[in-house]
Amino acid sequence: MLQELRVENYAVIDNVVVEFAPGLNLLTGETGAGKSILIDALALLLGEKSSSDVIRHGADKAVVAAVFEIESKRIAAILESNGLDDAGDELILRREIQAGGRGRVFVNNQPATVAVLKQLAPVLAAIHAQNESIVSFGPAARLDLLDAYGDNDLAPVESAYDRWKQIRDRISDLERDEQDRLRLLDLWTFQKKEIGSARLEAGEDERLESEKRVLANAEKIYTAAMAAFDLLYQGDASAATALRAATRHLEELARFDSRFHDAAAALENARITAEDVGSTLRGYAGGINASPERLAEIEDRLATLDRLKRKYGNSLDAVIGYGEEVTRKLNEMENKDEVLRRLRADLGKAAAEYLAAARSLSSRRVEAARKLARQVEAEINELAMKARFQIEVAGSDADSNWFGSGFDSVEYLIAANAGEPLRPVDQIASGGELSRVMLALKAAVECRTPRAARQKAPRYQRTLVFDEIDTGIGGRAAEAVGKKLKSLASSSQVLCVTHLPQIASFADQHYQIVKKEAGGKTRTTIRLLTPEERTEELARMLSGAKVTETSLKHAEQLLKANA
Repeated sequence: MLQELRVENYAVIDNVVVEFAPGLNLLTGETGAGKSILIDALALLLGEKSSSDVIRHGADKAVVAAVFEIESKRIAAILESNGLDDAGDELILRREIQAGGRGRVFVNNQPATVAVLKQLAPVLAAIHAQNESIVSFGPAARLDLLDAYGDNDLAPVESAYDRWKQIRDRISDLERDEQDRLRLLDLWTFQKKEIGSARLEAGEDERLESEKRVLANAEKIYTAAMAAFDLLYQGDASAATALRAATRHLEELARFDSRFHDAAAALENARITAEDVGSTLRGYAGGINASPERLAEIEDRLATLDRLKRKYGNSLDAVIGYGEEVTRKLNEMENKDEVLRRLRADLGKAAAEYLAAARSLSSRRVEAARKLARQVEAEINELAMKARFQIEVAGSDADSNWFGSGFDSVEYLIAANAGEPLRPVDQIASGGELSRVMLALKAAVECRTPRAARQKAPRYQRTLVFDEIDTGIGGRAAEAVGKKLKSLASSSQVLCVTHLPQIASFADQHYQIVKKEAGGKTRTTIRLLTPEERTEELARMLSGAKVTETSLKHAEQLLKANA
């Protein structure tokens, strides 16, 4: 749940801090006041692309920060996988956009990346703008929505597909025409010989780099080691000599005062340690071999290893692994017919495993589509529409149609008026109808109760943001949308930007966004309205710039009816 949003030097906002609460949080204000700008700023914390164009004129950078109240093992796992500390039941996100185009990301005050924000976003919040969630639905997005509703696990299908594809690719390599086969054999033979002749050892490059550093700096190292040895052990004024003398004096003191027994023993231990370190340094210095020949030999070997890493892998282990893979391919080519028979048998088994997993997933999708369509249709009809809604799951199980997500394609169909045929949702002409269909879809999916949610209702709600989804509606439809948002807010924290008083009257918390000009600069402010101020704001939304007694009474009636 979003607790606090802080925006600095972003577009027309110079410095705004907003504290949100559970339930339905409504944001209203004049057109151009900055309502959608606030939502855009929040989107940056969910991993959206940034631009230096958003930085307020005259500022060096824009800053957006938020505090989320969380209770999620998934968030803790994401943080751990990215080397970030978990801060308990709070998550602090901050993003800075620099004037030069560069930016910085912080998670719990630790440096992070935009990729981490994108990983966290689905767990924290979802932003829905008018038309965005439906018109932008490609095939993958339509499948994702249905799988989210059905709580479908795609891992078995993805795993089976990867295995089948790997075997198919190996067969394809072996079945190349003769010219390609001979060309590959020559290439693989050369690569195997080049890697094999190098006689690589794991970790060899790191070991040689360390030896090279010593040899290249042998004189400095010898001088440093012997100087330290002289100071600790050898010289007349060495530490060991001084400690030995001090120990004798303390032992003499201890004869008269027992308090100095421990001090004498401590100095004796220090002397022994100094002599041990000195002895080690002398031995180390004596073993230094400033050999130009050995240094040249190491440099030549490292050059060979670097050349192989540039060609075959980023590390020595990767080069060794590539050599083993080439050897396997050559062995398969030499025993082509036998290997092909075995691989084709494996391919048949892998195909059967994939089909079993994909058909099972398809059956679950068909069932989920039936339930989701029925639920969405009911939600739509509660939003002052008399529509038929259907979800079609289709797709051939021919191997040309196999993917890691299965072989299904999904289409969302609607007939917005009686007597009309079902058509794809993105072909609906009315923006108001699109807004309500989107809200119905999101309400159905967000309010689902999959396996993970049945055990215990979460204490911390996910945040849903609706940015002007009420475009193109009014009257009875607006009231229905307000009721639906209120219902959705019982299980999720909802933030909604609206121009309609019928919707604003359902707010649990009502915020007003105002744009003012002062000192030649435009500033946007936001504040939580009191009950009296809410009445005035609704009256303004009803009547325009001039608030009348009639509009005030109408606003009071709306608030009373939707309390």
